[in-house]
Amino acid sequence: MSDKEKLSKEPAQQPSLEKNATEKTQYEFAVKKVGIPSIPSPLSELKHFDLKDTSFYVSDRGDRVILDSKVSVKDHPHVRSFERAGPRSKIFYDSDEVKAGIVTCGGICPGLNDVIRSVVLELSQWYKVRRIIGFKYGYAGMVPNTKFQPIPLTPEVVESIHLRGGSILGSSRGSQAVKEMVKNLVDRNINMVFCIGGDGTLKGAHALAEEIAKQQLEISIIGIPKTIDNDIPFVERSFGFQTAVEVCRGVLECAKIEASCAPNGVGIVKLMGRDAGFITAYATRANGNIDFCLIPEMRIPIYEKGGLYDSVRRTIGEKGHAVIAVAEGAGQDIIGTSGETDASGNQKFNDVGQFLRYDIAKHFKEKFDTEINVRYISPSYVIRSVPSNSQDKIFCADLARYAVDAAMAGKTDMMVGYWHGEFTNVPLEALNIKKRVERFSREWLSVLATTGQPPEWW
Repeated sequence: MSDKEKLSKEPAQQPSLEKNATEKTQYEFAVKKVGIPSIPSPLSELKHFDLKDTSFYVSDRGDRVILDSKVSVKDHPHVRSFERAGPRSKIFYDSDEVKAGIVTCGGICPGLNDVIRSVVLELSQWYKVRRIIGFKYGYAGMVPNTKFQPIPLTPEVVESIHLRGGSILGSSRGSQAVKEMVKNLVDRNINMVFCIGGDGTLKGAHALAEEIAKQQLEISIIGIPKTIDNDIPFVERSFGFQTAVEVCRGVLECAKIEASCAPNGVGIVKLMGRDAGFITAYATRANGNIDFCLIPEMRIPIYEKGGLYDSVRRTIGEKGHAVIAVAEGAGQDIIGTSGETDASGNQKFNDVGQFLRYDIAKHFKEKFDTEINVRYISPSYVIRSVPSNSQDKIFCADLARYAVDAAMAGKTDMMVGYWHGEFTNVPLEALNIKKRVERFSREWLSVLATTGQPPEWW
């Protein structure tokens, strides 16, 4: 038999990257070049972008991404790391004795019913837990003598709830007396609670866990992070975010069509984002045809030379119309706040969308003697109430399962995070930093590349 025939009969030996992930393999992942780069990048000429002093540029040798995102604490004791989420070989609670509670707090967003459903199914089908209740209308339903009585949750009850938006448990904002809530949990023999909500909800969950520890009770408090704004730290994307961006992209397209069909048309869309502009930034990138993206993290020069109104005028001159995507928390330094707070203690913002809607028309008339046709859309409640899309449904189910795994293992005072593509167990006390769109992040630079708006506005 010839060498050629032998080779054709022998199976090709394909090296396994998984097997050799921590060993030296024949792959060094070196990328070939046609020559040595020597010409300075024109990106360095961007005004107000001191890119030489930032991590904007990537080094071939110095910037690498490790093949395996998991590290051994034994081998690398000083590397900061999270617990990896997932089932443990031994659990703390006897399934026959478990009585679990679920609560949804804050504003609604796509995916809440998906999370509730998956928590119930994981508890009942995998861990054989038979007693599960849902507290109605947030923490307001967790105090004794509440008018909002809890409801039993079974696989039959939650069978099809993931097909519609909102939460079958309802939701509310605002805190309740922690000791009263703990007393109610004890009286109802609840030994694990899944708190689904954003920053305020998770702070409440942390306070619950601290009081429970103080009373030396065996009740697990597990947070499942929910924020349509995607602003919770140590969570690369929160559930409902992808659905929101998808719906926002379509709304922005409607605004563009409206603006382009009117003489000197200006489309303004106000999107969610009190303190973080992730939805507005990502929806702008997803649409690809937006002229201006305004977010809370940036300063917005409106009347100055080269500012927003000057730029809108120039864009109208070039294209005949302009489209502005603005986050609800943007421009508060210009229009001021109401001085009031909501039930969660958040400062109430004045409406930047309505301000731009009327002020830009007034400015163009008074300064440029030009009539513009403003088309204004504020779709926030429409976006929050839609069912989740396929990717979010998968993500919600995973978050819920890992939350149940953690609770059954006896973990508490934590939430399920998502970091470098891995689900993690994150202590709630770590949530003391703010997640915001950063000036030199790739996300924001992608927005600038999409809109072409002046980078010096930041």
